[in-house]
This record gives sequence, structure tokens and C-alpha cells, in this order.
Amino acid sequence: MTRLTDVNTTDIIGAIELARNAMCSIFDPDGDDVPYFRVAVLPEAYFGIPLESHVPGRHLNALLNAEDAAGLEVEEEVIEKFANACFYSYSGPVPFPLDRNDGKYESPVVFNPHHIREGFHALNALVEYRGSERAEEIAAASIAAVLEYWDPDTDWDYDRLESEGVVLERSRSYISGVARAIGPLVKYYGTTGYAPALDLAIVLKEKCLDGYYTDDGSYDRDLFGTHAHSITCVMSSLAQLADLTQDSTLMGIVKAFYDNGLWGMRDETGWSREQAVGDTGRPDEGEMNNTGDILETALILGRWGYTDYSHDAERILRCHLLPSQLRDISWIPTPDNPEGLDTLHRVAERTQGAWGFPTPFGHQPLEQRDGGRFMRFNTDVVGGTVGSLCEALREATRFDETGHWVNLLFDHETPEVEVRSAYTHSALSVRVKTPGPLFVRIPAWCDLEAVRIEGASEKPRVTNGYFFIARPPVNRPITFRYDHPIEEIVLRHVTRDIRVRLRGDEVAAMENHGADLTFFEPL
Repeated sequence: MTRLTDVNTTDIIGAIELARNAMCSIFDPDGDDVPYFRVAVLPEAYFGIPLESHVPGRHLNALLNAEDAAGLEVEEEVIEKFANACFYSYSGPVPFPLDRNDGKYESPVVFNPHHIREGFHALNALVEYRGSERAEEIAAASIAAVLEYWDPDTDWDYDRLESEGVVLERSRSYISGVARAIGPLVKYYGTTGYAPALDLAIVLKEKCLDGYYTDDGSYDRDLFGTHAHSITCVMSSLAQLADLTQDSTLMGIVKAFYDNGLWGMRDETGWSREQAVGDTGRPDEGEMNNTGDILETALILGRWGYTDYSHDAERILRCHLLPSQLRDISWIPTPDNPEGLDTLHRVAERTQGAWGFPTPFGHQPLEQRDGGRFMRFNTDVVGGTVGSLCEALREATRFDETGHWVNLLFDHETPEVEVRSAYTHSALSVRVKTPGPLFVRIPAWCDLEAVRIEGASEKPRVTNGYFFIARPPVNRPITFRYDHPIEEIVLRHVTRDIRVRLRGDEVAAMENHGADLTFFEPL
């Protein structure tokens, strides 16, 4: 069985940089450069399903945020191709992101409310980072159209949409439909101050609280449906709205779902199953979009003072999100391509850096070993994951009116502070470049009595899970030395238990039940 090489557990910016390759290499030259949605790598490798209604939003959001958060430049030609595909999707009979259903129709006429989220992601990114007036005009028209064609009590006016030439693909539930748009609407309001965006986000939120996300945090399959990514992205969206509006009641409801209903579709490493419930025949097949949503929600809860959630975010990054990136591509077959089709051209190389539907222990679910189902790295997943990594990068350290906050213990440097991680160096060290109080998160497993702190000008206090130093020296490292304990946990999945040996918050070894293409030392 193959254990993968080049498994990353420590480098957020490196992961984003490699993912940029996968996002910039997926245009269909025979289809007006509309980006592909489908990528399969086993048992055959190919690209498929150009999808203008969905992929541009994922990748514009990811690439332009990576440019802002990580300083990773993107060729303007790439941004223009995604922007053109986005604008094309809005060129149909109504101002919603439409598509051609993989070429079944000559122009974009197919409407699925599921894609509204991605449309607003694209428009917000183009307005925020490229000042696009065209995107701003489309966003205003689209927000108005949602309120014109959709009602929280009666749902979509499907008859009217069909009479105007729209081909309908109905969402299976409210949560897998327009509710997903709350997050990008919140971002769009933050970018532009456009009040109708916030108004629509609040209307959608109120319906979410009407029996879906409740005080007890439970998950109801009949209400939510089973598409786990929709459930997690709406959770993350509600957290973003609560953060924007400082709505502690709403944040409490988000926290309740995170603590209760979410655990039916995730484990302790942050792995999250593609389908929330039910026997899919692939009980360990996850989806990285979900993990990214969980990560973003944890970061927001951590910022609200729930320090344990910052610890959860760090463990998610080190144990699952970073390791499951497609970096080693030596095992992906090269398809025969006598006709020179782009869909078969350099699939492995163009997909390197993507994320897909991993298990906790590797790329391939045990039930997939017979080759009866394609292993996918669909392109929407890499965009969603990079967007989440950008939020992790922004939250790793923060400098505000209260001082410096070191929330994630990764190597990280900003104009205000430099952090060297204990996972890549002999100890954790923090160098403050700008005067101000310093908060450094203490890992939940850390033995406080055994911590040795060097270079501080005063004895740190411990407050809410952080070391606090009121007057840290400027441009002189403060070192925190502590051991990373070895701990064994058990991930209890639907049909099997998976034993994991942790060293601090990274995986030292993991049981893989004889699977192929694994990330970690076998346990």
C-alpha cells in the first residue's frame, strides 16, 4: 500500500500557493474558457462539466483573497477568464447565476438556487479587489431579483420563472438553496455598505431560525436535507452575520449547532462526511468544503472569546485540512489522448494542489479500492478550501486596539509580529515588532507548570486560555518551551473505529485499515 510523500501539516501559505496552480489550470479552451467543475483521477483521469454558475465564484473568492491575505499574485488573464465566465452566467433571462447544464442548452438558462451563493462570492470578490462596476450593478439586480422571485413563506415563484424562459433545478431544501447565500451577502455588505445586501441576509437568517438552527443545536434530516456542505456553510454564514451585527443570541445558536448537531457529520480531526446521514456505501468519504466551513466557524467563535474553538481550528488544520491536499501526484494515471483533448491533457499536473473528498487517513476510501467509483477532486472544493485557509491566515495573528493576539501557533509573520512555531522549531517564539500588549494562546493540553518562558520583561498572566504580557519587549523574541504530549484518541465512524496517535495537535500515526494512498504513519 502506498503512503503519500510531501504531506503538509505546517505550512498554510505553501498550501495556498500550490492550490493556486489547480485553480488557474482548469479552463476549457474549447468552451469559451469556462472552468471545469469535475475532476476525476481514478480509475481514469479526466476533466468534465464546465460550470459557469458555480466555479467562478469559488475561485474568484479564493484567488483574490489569497492575493490579499497571503500576497500571492495571480495573472490578470486568469481573473479575467473567471470574471467573463461569471458575467456570462448572469446573461440569461433573470439576474441569477445560470448555466447550460453541461452544454445541453446553447446559453445559460438553467437555474438552481444552490448556486446563488457562488454568484455573490464572485461579485463580491470582483467589487472588493478589482473595483468592478459591472459586478456591482449585477449584484444590485440579483439581490432585488431574489426578493422579487422568492418569498420566505411561499418559496420561489417557479411558474413565473419558467414563463420567463428559465429551466429549473429545484433545491432539495431551503438550506441547500438560497440560505447558502447569507455568507457572501454579509461580505458584500462589508465591502460596499449596500444596505439591501444586509437586508436580504437578515431575511434569510430569520427563516434559518424558524425551525432549522435552534436553541438546542439539533440536526433534523427532514428539514436540513443531507448535503453536509450546505449545512456547514449556512452555519458559517450565520456566524459571519452574528459577528458583523454583534448578535450574541445568533452566535449562541451557531455555537449550539457546532456543539451538538454538527457532531453527527464530523469527527475530532475536522473530517466531515460528504452526506450528513445515511449509508452511502462510503462511510469514510468526506468533503473538504465542509471542513473549511467548520474551520471558519471555529475561528469566529474563538475570536468571540471561546478559546477552545481556536484550539479546534488548529487541530483541524494540522490533522486533516493541510495533510489532505493533493501534493503527491505520482500515482495518478496518464490517460491515452490520441485526439489531443483538453479534458485528458495533463490532468495530474493541472490538479496538483487541489482538495477533494478524503478519508481521515488518506485520499481513497476503503470501499473505493475496486475502482467502482471515481475518485474526485472537483474544482469547487479547492476554491472553498483556499477561502477558508485565507481566513485562518488572517486569524492566525491579529493586532487591534487590545494588542497582539497569537491564536494559531503556525509560522506566521506580519508587519506587527513574527511567530515561529514549535512544530517547525525547537520552541514557540513570538517577536513583537509594534508596541502593544501580547496574548499567546495556550494549547488545551499544555502543562502550565512545566512551561518555560524566556525573554519576557515580566511574568505572564494566564487569562481565558492565553498567556498575557502587558509590555512585551519590541523586536526581541519571547520563547515558550513546553512538551507536546502523546495522546491516543478514537474516531468513531459509521462502520469502523479509527485509532489516532497525536503529538500535540498533529497526527503522529493513524490506523488506516489497509487503505491505499495514506497520509500518516500507520498505527
